[in-house]
Amino acid sequence: MAFFFRFLSLLCLLAAIAAGTVDSIASVASSRVTLTSFETDWISLSASSLALVKQWVEYYIHPEVWRSGAALVIAQPAFAVLLGLSLLFWMIGYRRRRPEPLLM
Repeated sequence: MAFFFRFLSLLCLLAAIAAGTVDSIASVASSRVTLTSFETDWISLSASSLALVKQWVEYYIHPEVWRSGAALVIAQPAFAVLLGLSLLFWMIGYRRRRPEPLLM
């Protein structure tokens, strides 16, 4: 299970690097800082899945969770959200090293 979460962490990290690279290229091209929100990237990839997630959260959890929590998170820059997810998945999949036995 730890491997799965570390793999998800790697995928989120790679996506964050890609999103940051795209934002930096767009910023240089327009001569001003351009940050793409996570919501904008999600809509460009799959608009229907965003609507399904919103509907699921509002139906099974509570509509206020979407308005006060999830909507605020997905409005942030994509690279920041993906870096946060990468860190979260890495922390879930982290395994401490076993201590070496002392040799006497």
